[in-house]
Amino acid sequence: MIVAAGKGERAGGGMPKQFRSIAGKPLVAHAYDRLAAHPRIDAVLVVGDEGPLRAALGERAPLGIVPGGASRRLSVRAGLDAIETLGGADVVLIHDAARPFTPAAVIDRLLTALEASPGAVPALPVADTLARHGATLGDVVDRDALVRVQTPQAFRFGDIMTSHRAWQGDDEPTDDAQMVRAAGFAVAAVAGDAMLEKITRPEDFAAAEARLGQRSFRTGTGFDVHRLAEGEQLWLGGTQIPHVKGLAGHSDADVALHALTDAILGAIAEGDIGTHFPPGDPQWRGAPSARFLEHAAALVARRGGRIEHVDLTIICEAPKIGPYRDAMRARIAELLRLASGRVSVKATTTERLGFTGRGEGIAAQAAATISLYEDFQ
Repeated sequence: MIVAAGKGERAGGGMPKQFRSIAGKPLVAHAYDRLAAHPRIDAVLVVGDEGPLRAALGERAPLGIVPGGASRRLSVRAGLDAIETLGGADVVLIHDAARPFTPAAVIDRLLTALEASPGAVPALPVADTLARHGATLGDVVDRDALVRVQTPQAFRFGDIMTSHRAWQGDDEPTDDAQMVRAAGFAVAAVAGDAMLEKITRPEDFAAAEARLGQRSFRTGTGFDVHRLAEGEQLWLGGTQIPHVKGLAGHSDADVALHALTDAILGAIAEGDIGTHFPPGDPQWRGAPSARFLEHAAALVARRGGRIEHVDLTIICEAPKIGPYRDAMRARIAELLRLASGRVSVKATTTERLGFTGRGEGIAAQAAATISLYEDFQ
């Protein structure tokens, strides 16, 4: 369960912090991807405002999105009730969206600890000197007996439900481990991780970017060909072009967008367009190729990457591409959410040689440059 119902006002930015972006995608999407990718996690449920969460999560498919409550405790309770309604679980990990980079090793340690304990939390030792504070500096507190508790926190589902139902404290707990301990259950502490530092203030976003490491750059290439045929519409670069013939293919046969899609998929080593959209699948018959390109861009974003530049060359004798170049650049920029200055569209001929020279078809080749944080490779 990812708790993403808070306002996050201290982080600034004019929006709740869980929807602000790091490495090109919202915090809550980072948190979701790290949990969903773990082989021992079967499903992810998110608590918060459904509209913004659907937009932030994009194509991701959570088990459910549950409205939050007036406090963190009530938000978690709403999520637990939803899980129970859906059939319950053996184990639940409760996580804050403001801790977006959960290492898989921490999840492994938590789940191992649950074999002997009803609950487990990640914790880090306190390195700084601690002292009481008032008008002046007070007595030093022994830090050797203290730890900083992080999330995700893992619990046997029945025990965390019992703890929430039994809670009668006047103060709102700051985490679920407090409630589990108050109900009489033991909570184990496992080694936490600096990657789980909570993002709270504006300066934390820059620190989080730095924790991801350096960007690496990759380039992918794509090439595609379609034949020209009577009675078909001609789509190139997401733009319909008047012509005596159109391109034939299983989808709308936009050879330019197909080449671009393959270039982007190549840059992240995710196969080719046929892998994701098999030509024998009837659901893609006549489909707009814009969907293929947007899917490839979404895969880059899910990896924490960013498309830096795309370069497209269309090879044909006719029609003339020049009059439509700007429209193609604008449409591709729109689909990839890029500035038009990062989109290049060129055209050339083969001096009447070969199938393109004879007007039998149109070819396109493309290159895409993306950047990825090293942590996501």
